[in-house]
Amino acid sequence: MKSNRLTIYILLAMGLGIITGYIVHTQSSPAFIQSFSTNIKLLTTIFLRCVQMIIAPLVFSTLVVGIAKLGDLKTVGRVGGKALLWFVSASMASLLLGMLLVNVFKPGAGIDLSNADTSGAKDLIGKTKEFSLPLFVEHVFPKSVIESMASNEILQIVVFSVFFGVATAGLGEKGKVVVKALDAVSHIILKMVGYVMSLAPLGVFGAIAAVIATNGLDVFKFYGLYLFYFIIGIMLLWALLISVGALILKRRLPELLRRIMQPLIVAFSTTSSEAVFPKLTEEMEHFGCNDKIVAFILPLGYSFNLDGSMMYMTFASIAIAQAYGVHLDLGTQFTMLIVLMLTSKGIAGVPRASLVVVTATCAMFNIPPEGIALILPIDHFCDMFRTMTNVLGNALATTVVSKWEGALENKN
Repeated sequence: MKSNRLTIYILLAMGLGIITGYIVHTQSSPAFIQSFSTNIKLLTTIFLRCVQMIIAPLVFSTLVVGIAKLGDLKTVGRVGGKALLWFVSASMASLLLGMLLVNVFKPGAGIDLSNADTSGAKDLIGKTKEFSLPLFVEHVFPKSVIESMASNEILQIVVFSVFFGVATAGLGEKGKVVVKALDAVSHIILKMVGYVMSLAPLGVFGAIAAVIATNGLDVFKFYGLYLFYFIIGIMLLWALLISVGALILKRRLPELLRRIMQPLIVAFSTTSSEAVFPKLTEEMEHFGCNDKIVAFILPLGYSFNLDGSMMYMTFASIAIAQAYGVHLDLGTQFTMLIVLMLTSKGIAGVPRASLVVVTATCAMFNIPPEGIALILPIDHFCDMFRTMTNVLGNALATTVVSKWEGALENKN
């Protein structure tokens, strides 16, 4: 009941944010709009920072406890292998779907070059680093777990936690003291989740009001077709993911979708997967997923299983090429898919990572990287859909691996 009430508050906050943002956009001076957007976004900043402060201790405590209870590297390897099978399959399907749709609809051909957001593009190009093996390794293996926790590098925290968990399990009786203590810590953090989520309506209101105040609703006139085609792609991707989920989970799928509805809405309205990580962890365990598997798979999914972002990367990269009249043959497009598959893992933890990856990929394939400016005005709205899809994909991955391991309880 309490969860349903919070969902209603979040939906109301979205509606109120749209109305407030539209009034400010139409009735105010540019200087006031800029000031309003900056200040109202502080509500979202407060909410996201409260979420971010509990991610590192939650990942560390739950993952160490989970691995210590799994018992050995063989089990960890088996579970990890099944997760990787899902991640690679889902990522490749998402990339291929994005490539197929952008070639069929050709959204780039309708983009007006005069609507480009050049200032935002300069900022993104500045963050872009060319993909390399050393860069990828740096993003996977931490040199300091304190630094990884401070910057919320989830993948690096996972690597350290795996080593720590296996070592703890190897100590036998001595390690049980640590496991018991971290188990208590994880329950305390999950209790904090409830307190932090009560701030979600404020965060949602701030995020929506700021973006509507800045861009107004006119942005949909210029980019309506681009957004429309992308939403079709998202709907097809959802249909694919849910169909595969239904084959494996069967009658339990509707219950899973009901449980993750609130995290999906929060992810959609704040455009932050991190914002729902703690809540998603809680809901997965309540659904009946093995807590050890949840602790292991979910953090991995946040780096390796971003289905909505994957689809958007091919969609956006080829759309920019279309806008500039750059022809990409089929072989080049398939090469781009492989590059995107790798580069998306190499820039985990970077703000607006999808756009940074798209910018880097454009440069590699002789597409003007400043073309990212063409899609920036509508990107926030695309980000809402791709973030929500990322959350759905990770919820399904965690549940499916639990089912494959015979560790999915029916808690009805």
